[in-house]
Amino acid sequence: MQNSQPTQKNSILNEYITNLRAFRPNARFYLVSVIVSGATMGGFRLLFNFYVLSLGFDEGLLGNLITTSNTTALLMALPMGYLVDLWGRKNSLLIRTVLLFISVLAMAVWPSVAVFVVMNVALGLAMSIGSVVTGPFMMENSDEQERAYLFSFASGLQTAAMSVGNWVGGYLPSWIGGYQQVDPESSGAYAGAMIILALVSLVGIVPILFIRRNYLADVRDGIFAPITFAKENPRLLGKVFTPLLIVSIGAGLFVPFMNVFFRVQHNQPDTVVGSLMAWGSLAMGVGLILAPPLADRLGKLRLVVITQGLSIPFMIMLGFAPIFWVSALAYYVRMALMNMSNPIYQNFVLERVKPSDRATVASLYSMVWSFGRSFSPSISGSLQVGYGFDPPFIIAICLYAVAIFLYWLFWLRKKTPVQENLAAE
Repeated sequence: MQNSQPTQKNSILNEYITNLRAFRPNARFYLVSVIVSGATMGGFRLLFNFYVLSLGFDEGLLGNLITTSNTTALLMALPMGYLVDLWGRKNSLLIRTVLLFISVLAMAVWPSVAVFVVMNVALGLAMSIGSVVTGPFMMENSDEQERAYLFSFASGLQTAAMSVGNWVGGYLPSWIGGYQQVDPESSGAYAGAMIILALVSLVGIVPILFIRRNYLADVRDGIFAPITFAKENPRLLGKVFTPLLIVSIGAGLFVPFMNVFFRVQHNQPDTVVGSLMAWGSLAMGVGLILAPPLADRLGKLRLVVITQGLSIPFMIMLGFAPIFWVSALAYYVRMALMNMSNPIYQNFVLERVKPSDRATVASLYSMVWSFGRSFSPSISGSLQVGYGFDPPFIIAICLYAVAIFLYWLFWLRKKTPVQENLAAE
């Protein structure tokens, strides 16, 4: 009896190592590109909000810019499933990386409302391509045994890389400000930091060039294939995507503004906020890496309900704790719990469609996720200007609770395991 617990731990570790070793070369090259893009986006997400505010704009414009990129991702999700099949997975990843480079660089070099809007459209295109191509690419470059591990490990690596980007991003303006002899919180220091991030993003092209193309025997024809697929599977798609939509609306109300929240609500400097974002991403990465063995033991949908349900109390602490360290601790735990099940859920959805339909379903998944986040940041920005952060947090908490209830209602209320197949309805 005394040796059972260590044996179980060793078994889990060996299981994880075995599945990691099973990753194919294409998957490994993709993971390297994920590290680069994750670091770039981690630094960009931290600094862009501060950059816009340093130019004299307010949270209202900031919310509108976030809405612009998310709306673009939403509108392009419909045809992107077809375009990703047309271009191929490798070319799609290359196009995404180039768009990321151009958008970040242009906003740093030519700061104006017009450029911000246009480049957030370009950033939205990159987001749309990435969200649509990622799932099918990993499905096509993995076997069933290690697939959940690849999905979670890719997400875990991305968030870990984002933590590095957050951490370094918090110091970049200080380093550049010292070099230029300007205030670290000036627009010039932020712009220089973003130029460096844009150049880093180009490194992500190198591993993508080594990816070997996979050719699919047949794919759905036409830009409007997602609409056709939705008409063929309305009831089950509603069950799959309704909770996801509600979560996306709630996430858009506060997640893009967390750096502003800690600066305004708790009076923390950029370096502290950057480190906080970094550790938050690292916490989420740890949660993502732990998700596959937990999903093996609990079941994919049960993991979603349990982890997201447990995140609600910490979300309340995050938004309303008057003490900084309590709010920061809640931020870490909420990040890990709420996000660890995301790749597991996407894997659950894509496993239940034919290979020729995966890009189509991935585009629907992206469209639903982007829809909520396309308008809720603007609502949140307006609420923040007039009432502070309390209303966005209250609304988001209520939405998350509703979504978790729907996951349970649709998938776990029956005692029988989930066996439904999207292609069968």
